[in-house]
Amino acid sequence: MPITAAATGGLARRLHDAKFDVPGLRPNAVSRAGLIDTSIRSGQRVVGLTAPAGYGKSSLLTQWAHRDTRAVLWISLDRWDDDPLSLLTVIASAFAGLDGTGHDLPRDMVTAGPSMLGRAAPRLASAIAGIDTPFVLLLDDLQEVRSTACHDVLALVLGAIPAGSQVVIASRSEQPHLPRLRAEGRALEIVADDLTLDVEGARQIFAASQVVVTPDTLEAVTDRTEGWPAGIYLAALIAGHDAGDAAMMSGADPYVADYLQREAYLRLPAEMRRFLRRTALLEQVSAPLCDAVLGGQDAKRMLRRVEGSSLFLIPLDRHREWFRYHALFREFLLGELMTREPGLSDDLRVRAADWYEAHDLPRRAVEMLLPTPHRDRCVRLITRIVMTSVQSGRIATVDRWLHALGDAAIAGYPPLAVLAGYVAAYQGHATAAEHWGSIVDRSSFDGAGLDGSASYASAQAMFRALRCPEGPDRMLADTRLAMASEKPLSVWRDTAHALGGDAALLDGDVPAATRHFRSAIAAAHDVGHGDTLIFSEAQLAQLEMDGGRWEGARTRIQRAVDAVARHRMEDYPPSALAFAAAARLALHDGDLASAQQHLRSGMRVRVFCTYAFPSLAVRARLHLARTSWAIGDHVTVRHLLREIDDVLERRPNLGTLGEEVTALRERLDSGPDRAGPGTPPLSPAELRLLPYLQTYLTIREIAERLYVSRNTASTEIGSIYRKLGVTSRGAAVRRAIARGLLGD
Repeated sequence: MPITAAATGGLARRLHDAKFDVPGLRPNAVSRAGLIDTSIRSGQRVVGLTAPAGYGKSSLLTQWAHRDTRAVLWISLDRWDDDPLSLLTVIASAFAGLDGTGHDLPRDMVTAGPSMLGRAAPRLASAIAGIDTPFVLLLDDLQEVRSTACHDVLALVLGAIPAGSQVVIASRSEQPHLPRLRAEGRALEIVADDLTLDVEGARQIFAASQVVVTPDTLEAVTDRTEGWPAGIYLAALIAGHDAGDAAMMSGADPYVADYLQREAYLRLPAEMRRFLRRTALLEQVSAPLCDAVLGGQDAKRMLRRVEGSSLFLIPLDRHREWFRYHALFREFLLGELMTREPGLSDDLRVRAADWYEAHDLPRRAVEMLLPTPHRDRCVRLITRIVMTSVQSGRIATVDRWLHALGDAAIAGYPPLAVLAGYVAAYQGHATAAEHWGSIVDRSSFDGAGLDGSASYASAQAMFRALRCPEGPDRMLADTRLAMASEKPLSVWRDTAHALGGDAALLDGDVPAATRHFRSAIAAAHDVGHGDTLIFSEAQLAQLEMDGGRWEGARTRIQRAVDAVARHRMEDYPPSALAFAAAARLALHDGDLASAQQHLRSGMRVRVFCTYAFPSLAVRARLHLARTSWAIGDHVTVRHLLREIDDVLERRPNLGTLGEEVTALRERLDSGPDRAGPGTPPLSPAELRLLPYLQTYLTIREIAERLYVSRNTASTEIGSIYRKLGVTSRGAAVRRAIARGLLGD
């Protein structure tokens, strides 16, 4: 299917690069040198900086960046990083080029496939653990990262920080990794009480604002704000207009923050107040974006005025083209917008989405549209970018979008239902794929699908062929329709021919299968689809080996394995066929070690091979079983045959594959040593759980991640221990890494 990675445009690149720019020192910031030096001397590898908005967390990080003598790595997180792939990528990008890491590290994250915790996170953790150059990683605004999947991969990375280096993480909310590290004495915490200011700190702020006040006023302000840095700063702004107002605040007022901000806000001209509240919907602001949202042409002037007024506008890049509002002030402004112009927010969001889409930032456009009533437009935009997002590894983001839309909205636009089914199939979520398949099969659609297919009928036929619910005859009819429909320039042409080849194989027509697979390979090269290339080359390689043409098979296997590595598709279902073919060839060459290595890789990726794509699921296991039989591993053969039976129970009519399975079963049953020595391999369910053993999650928490009961998770962990011959999590992880079941 077409899942080509989207190109990164110039604007997207500038926004990405801005995340790593160390902010300049603010002239009015109170010195935090004492806290910083104490934290550095502590030697703790993780420093948690947790306090509500307005306590100067970002200011402390900035001062740390300019004070530390080690290599400084800075990351400003935002809501776009609330995806494990995005989070790992920005961390990898910060480290890229530092001694001991490679410049390809970010790319290794981007195309790591659906297994972020099992493959990408361990890869990044290993790279960080091997860095010899002492560094400090400063991670700002962790509260923007909310998903449990993100915090799971982050915990793995934090555990890899080498001695002599530190990571300092600032957040407005509790940091999930800190309780465990706190209990183990492995983290230093800085909290709100550590950041409150005394009278001397208040004096520095007023002096920097060029406001002269009496010592009594300073003491009163400090007392009534309880040392809250933002409160003192706002008081200085207010006092700039009338020094007497600074001492009039009531510290007992629970809404002191709103009061202070309102006082500062109401002193502004009406046009600036309007500009501020209407642009507060934007996570990041720039003059062109603000002009587009407000329908004006003076946003650059307004931003300069806001910046000059010190109203909590923070530059995001060294060119001072992109900014964000301080979180506390932005929350206030959003409240003002909802109070004064409650009907305007949806229109503002739509204009922002227009601008993002016009500037090749469709994912940001989606995020702007999701909260609005404009669901039809949002559905169509997501349809356009689902597969490119999946290819780039942002499966968690796609899942979040689909969940936010809801089944009714997806089913109401059948082309998106097709894509939702493919996403589920490629993640190994067979039940979800079956759900979407039933909706797709009974739906009709006459318009342009926006997914690149020739028609909905063609897309519908291909997804039904993938699932093969009615056997080879219907699959052949479906693929003929798709191959006739998808013309040479179609991005689905390779998929149509690959499925056509698979259907021909199930029908026993090897010459037709060969023709279709070759056509699929040519089309896949044209559009850069790695999954179809891998699938078709591996199928042809097996046919070559069946005919005794081993050198021809060698060339095709090399192409398939190279494509797996180039596209980083080790965890995509078609790769199971490539690993199985490589294992068979290695055994033919007498290279038992390589054969076993490829077998392990194939066994690992089979977790994503389910009855959602039954021919692939059965064929991959059949090839793995044959090679396992050849090396005497009868236990694995029997295990794989049981898994094949599970697929055949759902899809009993798979043509010649059923005959091949019967032949292998008869061969195994009639051979010597029917029980066979050895330990059964990890089951797909156990392989899904295995990556969580790297974390410090409890069994209950692991069960919640996997949507199973605690008893089920406990049973699977016990089974993993037995099969790996260990008695602890740490030993299980080490053994799994040694066997190639985790990490690379």
